[in-house]
Amino acid sequence: MTGLRSAAWYAGHRRDAYIHRAWMRRGLPDSAFAGRPQIAIANTASDLTPCNSHLDEVAEHVKRGVWEAGGVPLNLPVVSLGETQVRPTAMLWRNMAAMATEEMLRANPVDGVVLLGGCDKTIPSLLMAAASVDLPAVVVPGGPMLTGTFRGVPLGCGTDVWRLSEEVRAGTLSERDFHESESSMIRSRGHCNTMGTASTIGLLAEALGTTLPGTAGIPAADSRLLARAHETGRLVVEMVAADRRPSRVLTAGSFHNAIVTLAAIGGSTNAVVHLLAIAGRLGVPLTLADFDRIGADVPLLVDLQPAGRHLMEDLHRAGGLAAVLHEVIDLLDPDALTVTGQPLVEFLGDARIWDPDVIRTRDAPLQPHAGIAVLHGNLAPNGAIIKPAAASPELLRHRGRAVVFDSIEDFRARIDDPDLDVDADSVLVLRGCGPKGYPGMPEVANLPLPPKLLRQGVRDMVRICDGRMSGTAYGTVVLHVAPEAAAGGPFDRIRTGDVITLDVPRRTIDVDLSPDELAARPPSPAMLAAVARPSRGWERLYVDTVMGADTGADLDFLVGASGHEVSRESH
Repeated sequence: MTGLRSAAWYAGHRRDAYIHRAWMRRGLPDSAFAGRPQIAIANTASDLTPCNSHLDEVAEHVKRGVWEAGGVPLNLPVVSLGETQVRPTAMLWRNMAAMATEEMLRANPVDGVVLLGGCDKTIPSLLMAAASVDLPAVVVPGGPMLTGTFRGVPLGCGTDVWRLSEEVRAGTLSERDFHESESSMIRSRGHCNTMGTASTIGLLAEALGTTLPGTAGIPAADSRLLARAHETGRLVVEMVAADRRPSRVLTAGSFHNAIVTLAAIGGSTNAVVHLLAIAGRLGVPLTLADFDRIGADVPLLVDLQPAGRHLMEDLHRAGGLAAVLHEVIDLLDPDALTVTGQPLVEFLGDARIWDPDVIRTRDAPLQPHAGIAVLHGNLAPNGAIIKPAAASPELLRHRGRAVVFDSIEDFRARIDDPDLDVDADSVLVLRGCGPKGYPGMPEVANLPLPPKLLRQGVRDMVRICDGRMSGTAYGTVVLHVAPEAAAGGPFDRIRTGDVITLDVPRRTIDVDLSPDELAARPPSPAMLAAVARPSRGWERLYVDTVMGADTGADLDFLVGASGHEVSRESH
C-alpha cells in the first residue's frame, strides 16, 4: 500500500527511521514496516471504568482482523472515564480525553484507528478526537450488559437506582431490601442496559455512519460482538486504502440521521451536548434548533426504560437498531455514508421487527411525537431542553412557584427538611451546575423529590437546572439551561417565590418578571460563593475556556480540526 502516513516514520535508511523501526520491532517481521498500514486501537479499557473493562478482549479480536487484512494492529490505551466513579463529574474530563487522544493519534506513526468505547463519555471523546485529527476511524461500541433481576423483576441499571432510592425516601422500601438489590443490578460486562447515555451514544455512532452497520447494541457478553470486532479490524485497513476519513463520512446528513434516531429510540438528552461537540470539530453547522426541527415529529418506537418498559437485550432480540430505522427510513438522509463507503439506508432493506412489543411499528408508536424539545424564554435566552418522552404529560404545561437551590450542597442540605416550603405544584430550581459552575456540568438535574411529598404519593415535579440529567433518569426536567448561572445568565437572578411558567408545546420557559426587573436584580451571592474557582491544572483551563451547553460544552480552542500532519522529526 503506497502513500501511507506511517512511511514518514519508517521508510528509508536515515538514523531516525532506524530508531523508529528498531524500537518497534520486538518480534515484528521486516514486512511490518514495508507498506503495511499501521492501525491504532484507541482502547478505553480500564478497571476503573467497569463498563469498559472487557474492551481488552474486544481489542484482541480487532487485532486479528487487522492482521488478516494486511495491517499492523497497535494497542493504544487512551484516557478512560467511568461515569459511576469519576469525581466531580466525568463530563469535566470529556474534552481532556478528546484532546489527549487527538494528540496521541497525531504524534504517532498510525494510518487509521479503531475506537473502542462504552461508558458515556468515551465514545463522544473518541469521535471528537477522530474528527479533529481526521485519520480513517471506525467505532466498536462495547455493548450493553445483560439483564439482571431482583425477586423475579428485571432491573434497569440506573433507572431502577433512581426509582428504588426514591421508594426508600418515601418509606415504601426498606434500606435492607434496597441494599440487597445492589448485587443483582449489574449482571455482566457492558454498559447500562437502559436507553441511557451509553446505549444512546453507541446506537448514534451507528446512525452517524461510524460503525460497521449492525454492530451497535450487541450485548457485551454476546460472542457476536467479537465477530464484529474482527470484521471491523478488516474494514479499517480497507478504509485506509480508500482514504475514507471522518470528514468524508460525518456530514450534515449524518447528524440529521442521528437526530432522527435519537427521537425514535427515546435516547438520552446527553446526546445533544455530545453531537453538538462532535459537529463542532468537523465544522458541520449543527444547532439546538436542529434537534427540534428534525426530531420533534419523529415517533418514539422503542419501548425501553426510562421512557418505556424493556431493556437493551430485548432491543437486540427484537431486531435492533436496523429494525427501528427501517420504520423511519423515509425520514433519513439517503445519501449519508457509513464507514463502509455505502449509505446507511442501504443496510436497512431486510431489517424486520421480531417483537412489536419492544419495537413498535410506525403506525402504532409508543408516542407519536418524541424527540428533544428545545425551550427558550427569559430564563433560558440561549435555550434549554426537555425530553417529553420521559416527562409526565400533565406537567408539560405547568405554572408554579420556584423553590431555588444555589448549589447541589444547598439542595442536599435542605430537600429533606420537613419544614421546607414546597408543594406538588412548586418548581424545583437548581443552579450553579453548568460547565463553568460545577465545574463540568454534572448529572444532578433529575433532583430527588422532597420526602414529605413522596409520602403523599407525588412522584414527579417540574425541575429546572443548568446541569445535565443521567440518560437513565426520567421525569419532567428542564436542563442544559443556557447561559448557565455561573456565566451570568438570567438563571442566576431567580428567587424562591418567583412564578415560573413551562409550556413545552409552545417551547417556552419563563419567569413572571419584566425585563427591567429581571435585569436589575443582582446575581445570587450564595450561588456566586458556591461556583468553582480552580487555581491550576485542567480544571482552571476548563473553566477559563469552556463554552456553553448550547454549543456542546467544548473548549473554545478545541473547536475545529488540526489534521494529522506533524512537521518535525523527534530526534
